[in-house]
Amino acid sequence: MKTTHFHTCNLCEAMCGIEIEHRGDEIIAIRGDKDDPFSRGHICPKAVALQDLHQDPDRLRHPVKRTIDGWVPISWDEALDETARRLHEVQQRHGRNSVATYFGNPTAHNHGALFTLLQFQQALHTRQRYSATSADQLPHQLAAWQLFGNQLMFPIPDIDHTDYFLVIGGNPLASNGSIMTVPDVKNRFKDLKKRGGKLVVIDPRLTETAAVASEHHFIRPGTDVYLLLSIIQVLFKELLVAPGKLDKLLDGKSDLQKLTENWTPEKVTEAVGISPEAIRKLARDIAAAPRAAIYGRVGLTTSPHSTLSAWLVYVLNIITGNLDREGGVMFSKPAFDIVALGALGGEAGSFDRYRSRVHGYPEFSGEFPVTTLADEMLTPGQGQVKAFVTHAGNPVLSCPDGGKLDTALEGLEFMVSIDLYINETSRHANIILPPTGQLEHGQFDPIFQAVAVRNVVKYTPPAFDKPEGALHDWEILNGLATRLKRLKAQTRRERLQIAASDRFMRRIKDTGIIDLGLRLGPYGTGGKVMAALKKDGLHTLPQQAWKLLRGKQKGLTLQTLKDNPHGVDLGPLQPALPERLFTRDQRINLVPALYFRALQGLPVPKTPKPDEMLIIGRRHIRSNNSWMHNSQRLVKGKGRCNVLIHSQDAERLGVVEGDDLVLSSDAGSITLPVWVADDIMPGVISVPHGWGHDRQGVQLDVARRTGGASINDVLTSKRVESVTAMAQLNGVPVKVEAAAKPKPKPRSKPKKAVADA
Repeated sequence: MKTTHFHTCNLCEAMCGIEIEHRGDEIIAIRGDKDDPFSRGHICPKAVALQDLHQDPDRLRHPVKRTIDGWVPISWDEALDETARRLHEVQQRHGRNSVATYFGNPTAHNHGALFTLLQFQQALHTRQRYSATSADQLPHQLAAWQLFGNQLMFPIPDIDHTDYFLVIGGNPLASNGSIMTVPDVKNRFKDLKKRGGKLVVIDPRLTETAAVASEHHFIRPGTDVYLLLSIIQVLFKELLVAPGKLDKLLDGKSDLQKLTENWTPEKVTEAVGISPEAIRKLARDIAAAPRAAIYGRVGLTTSPHSTLSAWLVYVLNIITGNLDREGGVMFSKPAFDIVALGALGGEAGSFDRYRSRVHGYPEFSGEFPVTTLADEMLTPGQGQVKAFVTHAGNPVLSCPDGGKLDTALEGLEFMVSIDLYINETSRHANIILPPTGQLEHGQFDPIFQAVAVRNVVKYTPPAFDKPEGALHDWEILNGLATRLKRLKAQTRRERLQIAASDRFMRRIKDTGIIDLGLRLGPYGTGGKVMAALKKDGLHTLPQQAWKLLRGKQKGLTLQTLKDNPHGVDLGPLQPALPERLFTRDQRINLVPALYFRALQGLPVPKTPKPDEMLIIGRRHIRSNNSWMHNSQRLVKGKGRCNVLIHSQDAERLGVVEGDDLVLSSDAGSITLPVWVADDIMPGVISVPHGWGHDRQGVQLDVARRTGGASINDVLTSKRVESVTAMAQLNGVPVKVEAAAKPKPKPRSKPKKAVADA
């Protein structure tokens, strides 16, 4: 019998509602959910790939252990017991910081993993913590913490009401938004234009978003900071700074003016690649727009000066009066308030409390940048990383110097991966712990609901029953955390507390935490409990939880969401300041000391050397993460892992469409076919990330047959961002040359016939 199930696609940030038609475990069709109030029936090609991922024969369905005879299945108890024991033994021998952890992008899409991540980290008690954050959005989090007092206080473009939308280094039509959850963005752009608004894109490439923009400017990769400084200089020079109602909350405006007064359009034009007239027009258009929103993303936040660039994007919104106003950038009011709960748990943000062992890189929010991970494994001495834990991550393909990290993983004493696949990273693991698949657990998005362009909330139960003997991510992490704590416990009281914590988590489950968070949120009725938590700390939550969950179901609860399978629209973003500020004085300091110091040392921009080409990444709507390449629906058609190059550069290098180019740097070299088009700035090349699945031992059949190479094999970990030392992935100079073409074999002369004797 056919059954229809309403779910949420969890393959990118858009949270598109989907309708899954299935017969038992067989998926018949996946369509957009027209009754979802947020996505409005929209889906992109990734959603239909959920069928491939659910039925993938390469997907692991039970724990496996690597032996000299290959991978062998083991029981969950054996897998969890041995993992905890081996990690504990490494820490006993080499110290607590000898174990490192890495959490990948999909962790943020899994509420169960998010809810148990902290207790697992606390059980390990290591400073060697890493994640995809430092190869992606760290500068946004740092700026949010410095300006607004909380690393998750992201100002979100009110795209549905703005009159002028400026996008720098982002491509929402390919990404469906990023730190701006915005499904059906194509139609939202159309609505923007219909009401007389403008979409302006600044990018080294004519992206899918730039192609539909009202205006597009090429910019030399890595120079966003100089453009932003120049725009702000023009605003001050021409008396266009007008914070409006925010003025009474601001400090540091005069400091900002002094710091930017010398960054004139004429000073930066050669390096940036945009004329002084165009820079001035950008500044004037922003100031003149009734409602404007400035948005910067990955191209900007993985550049040489991304810390300053992300901060200046927020500052530009503030000084033009576009923060906390309709049609500008605003703060969400999420039903599950991870911002407030994070602050209660001491997770509001931190920077440079301590530094990494090898390079002395600063921590951010308890994590080191991935640029030092391989060297922490390879460099001998006290504190050397000897064991490694990954969750939903493939840093060999997603972090710079992938080849070096590949080598480093081979020398570890122990490694465990919580992952669905044997990929380029997990192939080095001693044990792999596969959780349930995307459609076998419920879906709730506390992070992406908090960065959505409308206030929305939705929970969807599993589309399929959890397979017998399988474990969810939260059960795996809770199981490991409990075992590690038991091994470290020294008193009976500690053991009793560990047992009580384990019972609490097993009893409340992931759904209980969702329900609890909703009741504690702004649409629930847990105000008194929230006040008590603010007073006594988040550690008192278990004592408060049962009382709240057993109370009458008033306000928003999990049951409300179960009764509304398409989701609940809580309305447009609303002004929230100063009440929503987490700064101590509920004011905004425009120029925190961190940025003041960084600006003092900012060098005068230089144009690239004649023999250099700057490499940038490239997003495609069918490709978000490396593990999606094992879906035939997503990789079919013309190959997409190639080098996009301008026709002028192709002619100079003597290559034509389809020829091979060799890209090389201190990190290594890769060879890829050429794609010639004038959709990119001369002197710049573009290569997508996440490809290159031909390493020995990878068990991803479809992905291995797609070809390609990893861009991170030529991006060196030595080239880091100037303040945080995070990964620099865009605007990196590389050597580019035509691959040697094989010489044609000489045609052999026909042999003369030999006469019979």
